[in-house]
Amino acid sequence: MLHHSPSMSQSLNSSPPPTLVDARQLACPQPVLMLRQALKRMRPGEQVTLLTTDAMASVDVRAFCLRAGHELLLEVNCGDHLSFSVERT
Repeated sequence: MLHHSPSMSQSLNSSPPPTLVDARQLACPQPVLMLRQALKRMRPGEQVTLLTTDAMASVDVRAFCLRAGHELLLEVNCGDHLSFSVERT
């Protein structure tokens, strides 16, 4: 499921709000495939936040970003899920 996260800085900044990819409850490889699809629709410099409950996502997202050349900005363990912020390069 893709969502655009509204941001107060949107009116102050010309860049669009980060896209949210909610891949919670989906197993590998779905979270990374959904992240890839979202990034394909973006321009360089735009960001996406991926939410997932897949325990292997930490390894998979890092490997995907390394291979594809995107920048992993942040990884957070939120207890019941992981959150990744990725910038398209």
